[in-house]
Amino acid sequence: MPASSKVRLTKTVVDSAEPTDKRYMVWDSDLAGFAVRIESSGTKTFVIRYRADGGGRSAPQRFVSIGRFGNLTVEEARKEAKKVLGRIAVGDDPAAHRNAKRKEMKIAALVDLYEEEGCYIQRGVRQGEPMKPLTKQYTIGRLRHHVVRLLGHKRITELTAGDIERFVRDVEQGKSRKDDKVGHRKRIIVRGGPGAARKAFRDLSAMYSFAVRRELVDINPCEKAVVRKTDGRRTRFLSLAEVRKLGEACDALEEEGLNPKALNITRLWILTGCRRQEIVELRWSEVDFERGLLTLADSKTGKSIRPLAGFAIGLLKLIPRHSGSDYVFPADCGEGYFQGTKKLWPKIVSKAGLEGVTPHTLRHTMGAVATSGGEALAMTGAILGHANLRSTLIYAHIDHDPAKEAADRVGTKIAEALNLNLPSAISRSKSERDTSQEHKVLDKETKLRSRATHDESAANTPPIPRNLTPSRCASST
Repeated sequence: MPASSKVRLTKTVVDSAEPTDKRYMVWDSDLAGFAVRIESSGTKTFVIRYRADGGGRSAPQRFVSIGRFGNLTVEEARKEAKKVLGRIAVGDDPAAHRNAKRKEMKIAALVDLYEEEGCYIQRGVRQGEPMKPLTKQYTIGRLRHHVVRLLGHKRITELTAGDIERFVRDVEQGKSRKDDKVGHRKRIIVRGGPGAARKAFRDLSAMYSFAVRRELVDINPCEKAVVRKTDGRRTRFLSLAEVRKLGEACDALEEEGLNPKALNITRLWILTGCRRQEIVELRWSEVDFERGLLTLADSKTGKSIRPLAGFAIGLLKLIPRHSGSDYVFPADCGEGYFQGTKKLWPKIVSKAGLEGVTPHTLRHTMGAVATSGGEALAMTGAILGHANLRSTLIYAHIDHDPAKEAADRVGTKIAEALNLNLPSAISRSKSERDTSQEHKVLDKETKLRSRATHDESAANTPPIPRNLTPSRCASST
């Protein structure tokens, strides 16, 4: 058949069209612009040709594929071609839509853009602030190891709620797992599971919210996906008997020569209820020995003030300072803070017989001991540095003494279980607090006398007795 011939297209005509060195068209004589394209490979595709922008000789000529012969019959292709040509007649430009779709960003590219420009806190008191470096590292890691691996080839406007639901199930079942060696003594191990799936879903939703704000997509498909969107609450905490085992294990390992920094970090984790990195990265400039507080410049919830138990203060006073470093636990070599807890923690919990316990379990333990001992939620929240308790936010910036007393009561129980022998620390803390209380009582007595003198001269009322003692003043209030 001659190249670019014109004949009514039928199954017989298309079947008889043989491939040549170059591709050619066989045009339909009945429907203008409808043809079958014969590739040199033998592939036969139905196409239409049209002029965009309303037609005319000066308008650009474009081609649109209808489908392959075999998947479509000639009559099916002709029927579809009539529909497309009808839309073109009223101003549609299907080739332009196709080209725009091809240029559209894929999910893998969106992850790159999100890493560069989108890693900011999207809600809460820290809204608009950049993610902390470690948070950003974990977030982008989950997006690359799970989202890009399973969905990276899709265009960002193609993702549906159903795709996301399948993605979450696939991550739960471990379909994104991998174990790659990326360097000397360095591996990337991805396991998946329910927890990883929920975190990856949250990261994907945050990334699509960023895309909506940038007007790259119209909607966030994660909002309609039916998946479990919250983690299971952790209920594991140590009993005081288990705390005693942990203390005995720390003492035994200290005698065996284990790095004392890891052991003191462990003790402070449970004595303060602080988050893991808050103690590991603690600086001496953040320790207020005079008021018995930690003034953390940059915690998970921003700047945070935590009351310290007397035993925690005593332990901190026993830790030697290293010249040239403000870190309480500086690195053994080089600059920065000590980073050996991840390697040594398994030895500690194994020695104590507490398999499966994490550093965050110790934070739960502080909260459990506090609430079980009758401490108010506001006081427990102040100890743990929770920013989502309204009562904690109200009282944290007014007076830290009640929370400090609560921290002492809870810390004493834990220190006894740890078998810490630091009586001077708690006695100093109590003495300082008693002295502070005496000053408050005397100040109140002075104010009462001054007010009484003023009232006597103004209204001829009897003055407050001059022999008012601090004890009576304290009991009357």
